[in-house]
Amino acid sequence: MASGTLTIEGVRQTPQVLLYVATAVLAGLAGYAVRKFAAEAKVRSAGEQAASILEQARRDAESRVREALVEAKEEAVRLRQEAEQELKERRYELQRLERRLAHKEEGLDRRLSQLERKEESLSRQAAELDRRRAEVEELLRQQRQELERISGLSAEEARQHLLKKVESEVRHDMAVMIREIEQEAKEEAEKRARNIIGLAIQRFAADHASEATVSVVTLPSDDMKGRIIGREGRNIRTLEALTGIDLIIDDTPEAVVLSGFDPVRREIARVALEKLIADGRIHPARIEEMVEKARREVEANIREEGEQACLAVGIHGLHPELVKLLGRLKYRFSYGQNVLKHSIEVAHLAGMMAAELGCDVKVARRAGLLHDIGKAVDHETEGTHVKIGIDLLRRYRESPDVIHAMACHHGDFEPQSVEAMLVTAADAVSAARPGARRESLGNYIKRLERLEAIANSFEGVEKSYAIQAGRELRIMVKPEKIDDDAAVIMARDIVKRIESELQYPGQIKVTVIRETRAVEYAK
Repeated sequence: MASGTLTIEGVRQTPQVLLYVATAVLAGLAGYAVRKFAAEAKVRSAGEQAASILEQARRDAESRVREALVEAKEEAVRLRQEAEQELKERRYELQRLERRLAHKEEGLDRRLSQLERKEESLSRQAAELDRRRAEVEELLRQQRQELERISGLSAEEARQHLLKKVESEVRHDMAVMIREIEQEAKEEAEKRARNIIGLAIQRFAADHASEATVSVVTLPSDDMKGRIIGREGRNIRTLEALTGIDLIIDDTPEAVVLSGFDPVRREIARVALEKLIADGRIHPARIEEMVEKARREVEANIREEGEQACLAVGIHGLHPELVKLLGRLKYRFSYGQNVLKHSIEVAHLAGMMAAELGCDVKVARRAGLLHDIGKAVDHETEGTHVKIGIDLLRRYRESPDVIHAMACHHGDFEPQSVEAMLVTAADAVSAARPGARRESLGNYIKRLERLEAIANSFEGVEKSYAIQAGRELRIMVKPEKIDDDAAVIMARDIVKRIESELQYPGQIKVTVIRETRAVEYAK
């Protein structure tokens, strides 16, 4: 019963379950339909959106394609225009080259035709010359035959006769020339020998030019002369042996003369003798002591004078030995002019001129101060003071510019720098100006006038000028009367006249100038 009851209950509940199932199925179908519709709507919307995007992409692609085509066309047009322009320029250049080649071909053709005409003309001239040469040779042959017939001599005999005559005349001329050359050589040798002897006497003789080789010491009384001489002359012999200076004691009242070439030794002797006279004790031991003391004082004074000279000129770094040699120049005189003062003056002049010209002032001053340094020891060393100075400056490592400027101041070397010429000019100004040396203004002017008079006395001289304070003589000659060879001979003859007729310090340069001028007027 129970199971039957359940079955009936189950039967009674089945439609309700089915309803529920049907409702659920319908609801699922409805949901499915709704979802399907929504999905289809989304699909349609996505498709429409995709179509829109594709359409937009297509339109963009077409737009870009059109733009790219336009740009490509523009670039193609530009490249075409450039190619056409380049082609046009090349075509123009080719045309220009063709025109030039054509012009050159025409010029070459003209030159070729001219050369052909000249060649034809030269051929005709050569033929004419050959013809005339043959005529001349024929005339010469006929004349030679006629001369042989008239003279009775053959050509070979006449030639031998002429050669003998010319040889005789040439031998005579050669003999005359040889005699003249020998005579000139003898005269020149004698003159140079006199100059050498005079130079030796000037540098080594005992008495000449009192300022150069003699000093005078004043005595308080003549009784001092006997004390200086000493017993049997031992005092004077000791003093002379120690100083190397000759003492001359003669009848000159209250004076003793010191004679010697070395100015420093002479100054040492003078100072020592004055000290002995002031001390009053004169004997060999005292003399030796005073001479040594005087030597130290003079050496100190020499060094001080050299330093003062360098300070006055503004020169630094000079070798101590050169400073001492400069100080020695205080006791050296040249034609009455103190050489140290002259050197300082030359240094100042050269420095001022170098400053005005924008040159090396230090080199000019240094070379000016040292230009006569060789005179400090020229009585001890062989050679001119220029050569001695060059050796000294090289030994003490002076610069080549200073050595060159110093070496050129007497014209021994050709100046290669402005400073060298300035030192030469300053030396001439300092030494040759009136009053600087023992030559009066009247004698100075007369010497210059005599120089010009000697030059003007030669035939063919147009003008003459004595320049550089009489150290150079420049002569203008007439070119139609004096040729180049005659100018050389004239310069030598004038030098000989000057050497034989004038007395002058240093040397004189003679320059003969021959100038030819061609003048025309355009009308």
